[in-house]
Amino acid sequence: MFRKRRRHAQAESAAAAGEQSTEEEHEEQLGADMAERNATQEAREQDTGGEHVRVVDRRRVRTDETGAGVTVQEGAAEAPSLKPKYVEELEARTRAAEQKALDVQARFEQVRAQLQRETDETRQRLNRAADERAARAKAEFVSSLLPVLDNLQRAVASAEQGGTLEALLDGLHGTISGFEQALNNAGAEPINSVGAQFDPELHEAVDTIEVAPERDHTVTAEYSRGYKMGGQLLRPARVQVGRARSNVQAHSEE
Repeated sequence: MFRKRRRHAQAESAAAAGEQSTEEEHEEQLGADMAERNATQEAREQDTGGEHVRVVDRRRVRTDETGAGVTVQEGAAEAPSLKPKYVEELEARTRAAEQKALDVQARFEQVRAQLQRETDETRQRLNRAADERAARAKAEFVSSLLPVLDNLQRAVASAEQGGTLEALLDGLHGTISGFEQALNNAGAEPINSVGAQFDPELHEAVDTIEVAPERDHTVTAEYSRGYKMGGQLLRPARVQVGRARSNVQAHSEE
């Protein structure tokens, strides 16, 4: 009986040793396969000159009761980037270019707003300057009329105090001269009509009078003076026009 138990214990010990040996052999085989795979990968990288991702298996290998290898994954490894390096560089350059375009657009909007603000300020300044010039011109014209009004008031006061007709006429002539001077200072020019040829662009014919043939279509009288200002007609002169005898008869027959 004792011998049987001893033989049975020896058999169990031999079986356990066999299992341990099998497990060690299996682990050695896995390690050899991994080393061979890494060596092949390194040789391929040296031949092609490319950049490859080296895979390191960090999983622990154990054996089950039957001696078969079982792989146990201890943790999820980070997935390496599968994009080539030049693709990543292009993406980085694209992002940088997009950011630069956004910066340029923002700067453009800033400059445009500044230019618009400066343009508005310049327009307002020019409008104010134009209004000020118009106001000054108006004030100067009114100031030039004040002496005319003074002469007119003095002439009326002289007539009321029993002045002579000659004194009244002198006052009126002075008033007319002062008024014409004020118009001249403002840029208004009188149209000289009497003795000139009739011009429909400058004259308005009120009536006609029979004249010698050499004075046909000549202005013989002026009822109201016309004026120009800066090359523009303010109003035409209202005049009388001479017509030769033959032209008068032809006009009557018609």
